Amino acid sequence: MRNYNEVLRSCENESPAFLTKKCRGKYVLLDIVDYEKMKATIKLLANLEEGEKSAREEVWLSAVDLEAAL
Repeated sequence: MRNYNEVLRSCENESPAFLTKKCRGKYVLLDIVDYEKMKATIKLLANLEEGEKSAREEVWLSAVDLEAAL
């Protein structure tokens, strides 16, 4: 990659750089902070989905029941 520094500069400010191989999208370069945010968002969404699934399969707890359990 001849323009390495230019590509890295383009990854700043939530702007990933897309790299192609044989004219097709193959790789994405992101700033590490953006990558960590993305991982945290995915984890949060997975936990929310798990909670919703649990609520559908089991029973929602009322605020009174929750306080009693704590």
